[in-house]
Amino acid sequence: MGLGIGLLMVLGLLGFIVSNGLSVFWPKRVVEIVLAEGSQARVGGSDRLAGELRMHRTKRVPGRTGQEVDEIQLFTGNRDLYGFSFRFVDAHEVVSTSRPTDILVIERLEYGHAVGYPVALVFGDGRRVAAPGAEFDGELRKGIQEYTARREQIRRIEKREIGALNARMESLRLEGKAVAPDGRRPDPPRAEAIAAAVAAIEADYQKLAAEARALRVQQESAKLEYRVATGAEKTIALGQVVDAVYPNRLGFGERVGRFFHNLWVFLSESPREANTEGGVFPAIFGTFVMTLLMSVAVVPFGVVAAIYLREYARQGPVVRGVRIAVNNLAGVPSIVFGVFGLGFFVYFVGGSLDALFFADRLPTPTFGTGGVLWASMTLALMTVPVVIVATEEAIAAVPRGMREGSLACGASKWQTMQRIVLPAAVPGIITGLILAMARGAGEVAPLMLVGVVKLAPSLPIDGDFPFLHPERKFMHLGFHIYDLGFQSPDSEAAKPMVFATTLLLILLVVCLNLGAILLRERLRKKYRTGAF
Repeated sequence: MGLGIGLLMVLGLLGFIVSNGLSVFWPKRVVEIVLAEGSQARVGGSDRLAGELRMHRTKRVPGRTGQEVDEIQLFTGNRDLYGFSFRFVDAHEVVSTSRPTDILVIERLEYGHAVGYPVALVFGDGRRVAAPGAEFDGELRKGIQEYTARREQIRRIEKREIGALNARMESLRLEGKAVAPDGRRPDPPRAEAIAAAVAAIEADYQKLAAEARALRVQQESAKLEYRVATGAEKTIALGQVVDAVYPNRLGFGERVGRFFHNLWVFLSESPREANTEGGVFPAIFGTFVMTLLMSVAVVPFGVVAAIYLREYARQGPVVRGVRIAVNNLAGVPSIVFGVFGLGFFVYFVGGSLDALFFADRLPTPTFGTGGVLWASMTLALMTVPVVIVATEEAIAAVPRGMREGSLACGASKWQTMQRIVLPAAVPGIITGLILAMARGAGEVAPLMLVGVVKLAPSLPIDGDFPFLHPERKFMHLGFHIYDLGFQSPDSEAAKPMVFATTLLLILLVVCLNLGAILLRERLRKKYRTGAF
């Protein structure tokens, strides 16, 4: 009965996360409500509010025992006008509700979504296209596509091309320090060559910066005028618009298409607006890379330790003490491993590497600060007891007859271990790896000390040599959930993203585990014998 209750609780929690996580991407209708006279929910004296209906709930009336009222929660958007994105309205104060078909939901780069009625598009040449109408809708869609492409062009120039110039400039700066160290005369020909290269890079930089500025000016050339439900009018540059949709015009098929579009944006784009808008691709990538590096680090150490303890170490008080210590390590709080990783890996090992190999870059640390490498090593240290215990059990489960048969054929003990015991124990070793991955991928506390950040400007793996950058800081889905839930300036706006990111983290861990399970089953069939 206890097992059944536990399974029901787990399934109920998963169902709750799935329903709330997927509902984030489903396009919702927008309602306009008319408020009664004297309603406290009025904004700017207007009796109208428009927004997405997010929640119904019952609340107790303060000071009146037993009296309850129904209220609704509206996502009104327009945070730059209202100062908030959500508003609760008592149900008895709503006089009427409607779903106007010409209301527009505008996704912006800043201040979240805007909800209102389009008025006109005003272009830089003075042309004005009034709304509503087919011409306005076509020009709006065409303009969003054009300005989105230009925004991607600006991002490419500033992040890739100018970023590459900055990397070359830094390399020349370090080379210049090596050519002319303190106390020695510089090499004039080489110093002149470096100065010429720096001048050429600065010229290229000015050219790219001017191009980016010109593109940004073009981004401000067209304006979108709209009117919110309260009657206030607002103008926004079309370059600040990410997307715009009439939610009350969408049929079921179009809503399904919008669902998959929103899901793809969530999976493929970078976050913005304090992580409450945009996507989580850097966090997905960082979590995957960290888990992969942790797995690569934990398996060799865990397997070697288990082989020594089981097969080569003389059994006695010392080995029993080591096994007790290994078992106790599995119960140490994860934050303790984070503190150890910060002190040993970051400050001691990373600081020593900087002093030996990157002295020319000091005082700016390279490895002497948090990064994906030290985070992976810290989690590997935390999960290695799981791998050791699972590997020992797998080695002990190999039938004695297989060992004796190998030895009888003239094989040495190491040959027997290498060719008979370890292949047969691989499924058990992968079981330990699965448990280690499941624990490591969901940890947050130690990562906060050894490399995870709210927003990482670059990925740990990219197209710049040497392609893998283990010293870089990274984003993590678990920390992303913590940041959204407890550090977001707009907790109500962040709540849907918390469920979506939680669901994504669960799916990522499940996919990693399924891959390991399939590999284990394949190896188990390969090495299955009549005796084992």
